[in-house]
Amino acid sequence: MRGDYYGGLMALTSGTKLGPYEIHSPLGAGGMGEVYRATDPKLGRDVALKVLLAEMAFDPEKICQRV
Repeated sequence: MRGDYYGGLMALTSGTKLGPYEIHSPLGAGGMGEVYRATDPKLGRDVALKVLLAEMAFDPEKICQRV
């Protein structure tokens, strides 16, 4: 895990709710944002949840280049 953001700290902590998802632990960070292990209550299982940096999330050109 690179942990490039916030002085090496990931932004979301265990127990944080993001929409329907509940964050459990950080998995990594990179140029586009951060990835967390979370629970999807609708599926009833753990998922990887990517949280994009603001400059990525609102720039269609950057998203299309990376997908």
